[in-house]
Order: sequence, then structure tokens, then C-alpha cells
Amino acid sequence: MNLTHLILSNFKNYRDADLTFSEKINCLVGGNGEGKTNVLDAIYYLSFCKSYFNPVDSQNILHKADFFAVHGTYTQPELNEDKVSCIQKRNHKKQFKLNKKDYDRLADHIGKIPLVMISPYDRDLINEGSDTRRKYIDGVISQFDPVYLNDLLEYNKALQQRNILLKSFTERGSFDPLSLSAWDEMLIRHGQPLYEKRAEFLDQFNPLFNQFYGFLSREKEQVSIEYSSQMEQVGLQELLKQSLQKDRTARYTTVGTHKDDLIFLIDGYPVKKFGSQGQQKTFVVAIKLAQFEYTRLKKGFKPILLFDDIFDKLDDSRVAQIVELVSQENFGQVFITDTQLQRIRSIFEAAKIDHKIFTVKQGTATQLDD
Repeated sequence: MNLTHLILSNFKNYRDADLTFSEKINCLVGGNGEGKTNVLDAIYYLSFCKSYFNPVDSQNILHKADFFAVHGTYTQPELNEDKVSCIQKRNHKKQFKLNKKDYDRLADHIGKIPLVMISPYDRDLINEGSDTRRKYIDGVISQFDPVYLNDLLEYNKALQQRNILLKSFTERGSFDPLSLSAWDEMLIRHGQPLYEKRAEFLDQFNPLFNQFYGFLSREKEQVSIEYSSQMEQVGLQELLKQSLQKDRTARYTTVGTHKDDLIFLIDGYPVKKFGSQGQQKTFVVAIKLAQFEYTRLKKGFKPILLFDDIFDKLDDSRVAQIVELVSQENFGQVFITDTQLQRIRSIFEAAKIDHKIFTVKQGTATQLDD
């Protein structure tokens, strides 16, 4: 699936933009703060109904404007065009449409246009807490498994209600085990499938991750991703039973799939403590490339791939290696941002790949002639 046409109105620092893209590689080149990443974020919006960078939709409206609009036209071989629109007015509910028809639930759109974003913010996967890593794995699986997404949403609703109830017990000085058990049943019903599908996902994901890390590092280190869960030895029903007194004291639910984590290892040691900056950057790029390949295999077609300023601190030969990789048949449409026009031009002079280059300055993107 390719994004052939993108129209922006009052989106971030773009008053108006009307862009037509190559079906292979598109490069947006400009200085920091000029708006090249904002184009990628608009494309991300059309896949995930939200910004990659700022979860507050109204803050993505151009200063002093009343709304923003992002419109994309997608094509897939032997299928009709799809037109996707996201419109956010100040103090109004976000509108999201496919072929001019509103969605009843934004969750129904997730997975229709698979996309992988690789960004400097991906280092948060290593440096931040377990919540960041859980959100990542949940986001990947949800793109191709609507049942998983529904289980996740229902689990989180039940968790929130159970926590409210635990807090109220302390405030009221009373305890109602029957009302608590109703939320326990919901957590068990939706939490067990989450655990099983996360474990299955990592079994399939790790070989792909190792393959890409080996390519990027030239096989210098051994890496792995391990799944850490309280449910590895004991089912959720028993965990909730064992933790009841602890939960009442803490006034929140201390066990469950919302406590799961991913352990990142390099040569058997935590990459956060023992990996160099270069190794950490290679680690997260390999994760995202493996995500791309995993999604491609599951969906049966190629996701869109976004590279946001990932070439910073990489030598030119490694940059050329990554571009060569994504130019191969397994990869589809690619968007790249960079600050160095000469570097981008020299890469494509050597690579001879179908591409377009846009210069970006103060919220205006201009296509360069070949």
C-alpha cells in the first residue's frame, strides 16, 4: 500500500501543503525545526489516528487557526483508491474518515494502513520504564489482531474499575469481595489471551530482530529480547488471589499483564547499562526493522516505513547500507528525513533507486527536479 497524495491544512507549522510521492523512496531535507518531521507525523496520523509525538490533538493545530486537516490518498495494486481524512477542530471531537465515511470507533481503523516509524525517540524503549515497552508491543500486535486490541481495551477498563474499587474500600472502611470478584473475572478473561499472544509474538519476533541486528552490526554482538511476566509460573486467577491483601493495602492492582516487561540484552547483559550509544541506536533500529518484516509477513503486503533523522551520528557507509536494505524488494514505500542534502543526493547518485527529494523550509515542502 502506497501513499500517493498528501494534503495538509493548518497542521503544525504547515498552512497548506499538497504533496505527491514516489512509490519507493521519498526524502524530506531541511534544518531542524523547519517541518520535515511534521510531514511524517501527518502520515502517522493517517495510520494510527493520533500523533507519534504529541497526544494532545488540539496542540497540533497551527497557531491561531481553528482546525487542522490531514488528507491522504492510498493505492494498492488491483484495488481502488482509499481516501483517509483526519480533521480536528478546536473544542470538538476528532473526525476520522475512510472514503468520506466516519468511523464509529477509531480502533476500527488501526491496522488498515500498517506503518512503522523509526525515530530518535525510539531510544525511550531502552531508557524509559516498562510502560513504554508494553505500549510498543501492544501497538505492534494490535495492527494485525483486532481481537488482541479489544482484549487490551477491555482489560484496561477492568483494571481502572478494580483500582477505583480498591481505593474506595479504604475510604469507606469496608470490603466487598463480591464486587471485586466481578472485575477479577474480567481481568482474567482478557488478561490471559494478552499474555499468551505477547509470548507467541516474541517467539516469532526474536529471529527477525537478530537477523536485522546482525546485518546492521556486521555480526559483532549477540542480542536478545526476553519477555518478563508474573504469569510465567502462575495463572492470573491465582496471582490475584495471592495478592489480594497486598492490593488492598496498596489500593491498586499489583499483579497482571499491566506489569509485564521486555528485557533487552546484548551479549547477555542489559543494553541500557552495558550498550554503547551506537549499540543502543542499532538495537532500536533493528527492533523497528524487525517490526516491519513481522508486519509484512502477517499482513501479506508491505507497510509504509518512516525514518525520522536516524542518520545522525551514523557514518556515511552505514547510512548507505540502510538505504540499500530498504531499497530491496521486501520493502515498499519509504519516507526519510535528513538535514544534509548533499548526503542524500550522493546516496541516490550511487544507488539508482526511484525516489523524490523535497526541501523543507518554514513549513513549505518543495520537490527538487531530478
